[in-house]
Amino acid sequence: MTDQNGSRKSGGQSPGNLPVPHKGKDLPTFLIEGEIVRPEQLARAKGLQASGENLGQTLVRIGALAESDLLTFLSSHYGVPSIDLDDPEISREILIQIPKEFAQRHMAIPLKTDGKRMTVAMADPGDFATIQDFRFRSSMEIDVVVASDTAIQRAIDLNYDPSTGDAQAAVIDWEQEQDAAFAPTGADSDMSLQDLRKATEEAPIVRMANLLLINAVRSGASDIHVEPYEKFCRVRYRIDGILHTITQPPVTAYKALVSRLKILAELDIAEHRLPQDGRIKMVFEDEDKEKEVDFRVSTTPVAFGEKVVLRVLDKSVLSLRLDAMGFADDQLLLLRRAIRQPFGMVLVTGPTGSGKSTTLYSAISELNTSDDKNISTVEDPIEVLIPGVNQVAINDTIKLTFANALRAFLRQDPNILMVGEIRDFETAEIAFRAALTGHLVLSTLHTNDAVATIVRLTEIGIEPHLMTSLLLICAQRLVRKVCKRCKWAVDVPIATLQAAGFTDEEASVVKVMEGKGCRHCRQSGYRGRIGVHEVLPFTPALKKLVLDRATSADIQKFAIESGMRTLRRSGLDKVKAGITTLAEIMRLTQEE
Repeated sequence: MTDQNGSRKSGGQSPGNLPVPHKGKDLPTFLIEGEIVRPEQLARAKGLQASGENLGQTLVRIGALAESDLLTFLSSHYGVPSIDLDDPEISREILIQIPKEFAQRHMAIPLKTDGKRMTVAMADPGDFATIQDFRFRSSMEIDVVVASDTAIQRAIDLNYDPSTGDAQAAVIDWEQEQDAAFAPTGADSDMSLQDLRKATEEAPIVRMANLLLINAVRSGASDIHVEPYEKFCRVRYRIDGILHTITQPPVTAYKALVSRLKILAELDIAEHRLPQDGRIKMVFEDEDKEKEVDFRVSTTPVAFGEKVVLRVLDKSVLSLRLDAMGFADDQLLLLRRAIRQPFGMVLVTGPTGSGKSTTLYSAISELNTSDDKNISTVEDPIEVLIPGVNQVAINDTIKLTFANALRAFLRQDPNILMVGEIRDFETAEIAFRAALTGHLVLSTLHTNDAVATIVRLTEIGIEPHLMTSLLLICAQRLVRKVCKRCKWAVDVPIATLQAAGFTDEEASVVKVMEGKGCRHCRQSGYRGRIGVHEVLPFTPALKKLVLDRATSADIQKFAIESGMRTLRRSGLDKVKAGITTLAEIMRLTQEE
């Protein structure tokens, strides 16, 4: 924990260690006289000041003052050190003295004790009532340091259990508790299978595994990664498509933690040499509601143990509606028209994690509205169970492949078939022939854009005459949405906008939004994701180009001239609408 310049500061605190305003002036006077804010900004902040919010926080929220500047000014004004609360290591003993509710209410958190003194980080050092409350609660003298309210909130979230409010002190407390339960016996911390099974039932391991799962759901994570290395273990959550390190449990606890997860997923804890797949089903209370969540578990041997990845399938936040996927109105119309045809092929393409399966499930849900259709799916694995749909999960160990399952379903009088993924020529040929012979087939393919899908199908051996069964190709990406609570317009040079793909007219008027970072979005500036799409309908003219084996460049040119909106163009439209940032679109789409 350091000050804004990277070093500790000595504060000019008063006897009894209470902060003293600079020359006795109140903060508004100090801000005005120092020309830090203008009088009209101060007046506006006072008018917009929310209940429980101090004036400095309001000035930051309305953009009149940068958060880093506010810390500098508060430190100077009150004569206390300012610190950067970067993953503070706070012992459990200190946190037990100060309940989460108390810290949250005062927007302050204890950091350390030294004899009879406690250091407390506060967002408002001038709040003498809070200082007195801490003094009374701890029976100690209080040393005040100043930190931003967002940093304090992050420290509170990190150090208190979100479900119980108890002191968490995740890493330090974890190390202390596990040492006695399963101290390493050697450099490799080898345990017998019996000892390992016993360790997985120890309270620290059970608690840690449960916290990893529950916190992932509450954070909106799509995946959990547990990764072993030579000297440490790392746990990361993928939130809105980006991986974030959450904690680093000690190496000595790693094997027991992985074994606990494998037991929950009903996997063989004695097998460490081969990959395994399983599933965990968890039901827990969240905001007075019962929530059911599935975790798809995959283990893979790596250099220093087994890497475990858990895909989080939270049914309560899954929206299987095509109109909630981010399609533009004209794109949605084309897609709905295609999936309502009696036969043909619809392909959804994109990299892993681009939302392809969700789009297919949404299409199936729209079609599954009556009893007059036989709908069957072949998946790896089944991610969402849909009542009224016949779903089968492939199993390579018993030779239940996509191709074999597809052949079986074709003998059962299907109307609509969903193939989770086309991976090889055999599966592709069966699917395309089914589309030519009176079935509607929906599937996915790993390609970068719509036109590249045609090239990929050619590469795996699909003849052009089979491709004429295509009704539509939809390429998609998931982009992060700007946080609604902290977004603001930023100045972007017109030349940069033009280089990104905006027309000269658009570049002169478009307002680009970005997120400043707040408690709501975990300081990222983003919250949630939405799709950007490239929808290519297979018209007779396009089918002729495919039959004539036209180049991908010629097909791309024809598609754009026919009105296809590319991924980049779809993304720029969402930038114009203030939904996402220009940086996010540039990161995920290619130049045209």
